[in-house]
Amino acid sequence: MKLIAFLLLFATTTLFANEAVLIDFSKLAANNDGQHRETTLDFGGDGVPEPMRRAMMTSLAIENWSVQLNTSARFISNMENSMVRQAPSRQHGTVLGARIHFPTWANNAYATIIPPFTVPILNPAFENGHGIVMNVGLLKEVSINVYGLNFPHTLFILMEDGAGREIRIPMGPLNFEGWRTLTWENPSYIHDVRNRELRLDPIYPQASSFVRFTGLLLQRNAMHIGGDFIVYFKDVNIIYDKAVLDTESDIDNEAIWEIIQTRENERRGTEVERFRERQMLYFLEQQRMAQ
Repeated sequence: MKLIAFLLLFATTTLFANEAVLIDFSKLAANNDGQHRETTLDFGGDGVPEPMRRAMMTSLAIENWSVQLNTSARFISNMENSMVRQAPSRQHGTVLGARIHFPTWANNAYATIIPPFTVPILNPAFENGHGIVMNVGLLKEVSINVYGLNFPHTLFILMEDGAGREIRIPMGPLNFEGWRTLTWENPSYIHDVRNRELRLDPIYPQASSFVRFTGLLLQRNAMHIGGDFIVYFKDVNIIYDKAVLDTESDIDNEAIWEIIQTRENERRGTEVERFRERQMLYFLEQQRMAQ
């Protein structure tokens, strides 16, 4: 009887794919204060003067995202004309719009649209379309809803897994007009379980498997048009195998050992200090600028 129950559970988890929204920009519209309430983080702390406190608050609100150009394209005019904006869509509500100014001469170049901070794990506010999907094993499929304007530039989705490895998913060129769903299917995904390499992996703390959205990369080939490039994004979705089955555990391992939280805190410690220093420099530079 136990064997039959196990086989039924196994069939359920393999026949039905797990789907999730990794990032949904339509959920990241800013409030009246310019921030997205659910994902607001305070990077301040002791020693931060009161006038700077507001600069230490940030969120995943769309206009907090930025565009980074590669070194050879990082001229002042290109950087000033490369930006992210919150854009209204009649079909999808709020979407992320990006203007990227590539060099006008024949030059290979790329731009990366990145969030204001690395999306944290173990924080429920960042799940359900805010940049994190937990318990992800093998990716089967990745899709993105994107609005193209007939530019030939190539799009990549950037993610990170629980081991800190960068995942770069090629989504293809954007030489079409209007909304389109671009889909990548993992060529390494084996559908028949009998052909898979079967093994038992340790559950904790290795079972903190997840994927984290880290950005969008847009690549311009030297043969293609340069100058201004406009594109809009609605959301990124994934289909995946679970890393572990959803079974109740008699013992809450993380509550006792805090291994996953400790790792995340160590990683975030460096990022927090970097962010605080950058924001303080921005604040001081803004005070010095000509009015």
